Amino acid sequence: IPLAGYTEEEKLQIAKRYLVPRQIERNGLKRSQVRIGDPALRTIIADYTREAGVRGLEREIGAVCRKLARRAAEGGLRGRITVTEARAREALGKPRFQSEARRRTAQAGVATGLAWTPVGGDVLFVEATAMPGSGRLTLTGQLGDVMKESAMAAMSYVRTHSPELGLDDDYFQKHDIHIHVPAGAIPKDGPSAGVTMATAICSLVTDTPVSNDVAMTGEVTLTGQVLPIGGLKEKTLAAQRAGITTVILPSRNEADLEDVPEELREGMTFVPADRLEQVWEAAMGLRLDERAAALIEAGDLIEEAGEL
Repeated sequence: IPLAGYTEEEKLQIAKRYLVPRQIERNGLKRSQVRIGDPALRTIIADYTREAGVRGLEREIGAVCRKLARRAAEGGLRGRITVTEARAREALGKPRFQSEARRRTAQAGVATGLAWTPVGGDVLFVEATAMPGSGRLTLTGQLGDVMKESAMAAMSYVRTHSPELGLDDDYFQKHDIHIHVPAGAIPKDGPSAGVTMATAICSLVTDTPVSNDVAMTGEVTLTGQVLPIGGLKEKTLAAQRAGITTVILPSRNEADLEDVPEELREGMTFVPADRLEQVWEAAMGLRLDERAAALIEAGDLIEEAGEL
């Protein structure tokens, strides 16, 4: 039976109703002695676990309960204690998971994508860089044939619109482009990374960083159309776990939002897109028409200055 994974709210309710009482009992405590508050549970869910299910969450709750059981055995636990967010961090130590999107997308050339996996989806970072060369495209990260073709289509679309992006006519003849998808030991494939690759390349050549709270999914054609994808619910769950608040998706997948839990939809913004230009505007605030007009105006000013 395929399961998409739990939302943060579902994990919270499972922990309150089942996991916390079970771990309190298994560690020799009484429910009258310990209460683990919602802020503490949300902290454990967000900073100490990164999973589709709740097995790791129960282990972390058990670790907190064992620390309290030791205090009780040493006579240091009197009355009822409430585990706050600070006490949870003190018991579990340094957070093991933090949002990587802010750090990864701090510079131009990196875009955050969403991938389907059997355990609830995952966040995929696509990196692009340029170096002096002869226009060669290099792809690394154990990409399958479908993703390689997506990268080539994305590259071709960006090259076609290089004048609107403000690039020199021979930019791609003088530079090699390298696209890398980290976690190279994990094979990756599927028809939903095209818009992410195109956005990473566009971010690189225009020196415009992608917003750190935005992730995207969708396939791209040579004409810039954004094609529908599958597994939207799993990808949305992955975005929530990574601290993403805005998801760019193909317009033809809007109907699939009904499969996403309502509490998850309320906490996120979904931006439907039919064309790649809409993706770039939502992800980077980049509008090709305005950029092209500014470049024409700048060229006219340079020409007038030359005449003077």
